[in-house]
Amino acid sequence: MNDKSHVSLEQHVCLVCGARVDTGAILLDKRLRASMEHHTATGWGLCPEHQKLSDDGFVALVECDPQRSGSPGANRMKPEQAYRTGRLAHLKREVFSEVFNVQIENKQPCVFVEPGVIEQLQEMTAN
Repeated sequence: MNDKSHVSLEQHVCLVCGARVDTGAILLDKRLRASMEHHTATGWGLCPEHQKLSDDGFVALVECDPQRSGSPGANRMKPEQAYRTGRLAHLKREVFSEVFNVQIENKQPCVFVEPGVIEQLQEMTAN
């Protein structure tokens, strides 16, 4: 039995945690060919939990393994290239700018960091 259909429910993938989130949109193959799975990820977004944190002024620090991530040596990593380790931290936008001495866009929800950065932040708060 073929599980493909000419309609699919659209999903986005959370930039922070990688969870799939329903967008509420329905996708339709205009040729009416059975070409799509039941769910189709079409882009990046935020899950409700991380969207709320972003709306509340937090930036997510997503730890990524540079050895397993794509395009080593590039100064910008694309979300699909990032190999997430599962470690996360959230900093207020103002604190982020002070600690890292860089400005980020107001709507930027996350940054990818190398292993060890989150531990350093935890040590800073423990002292």
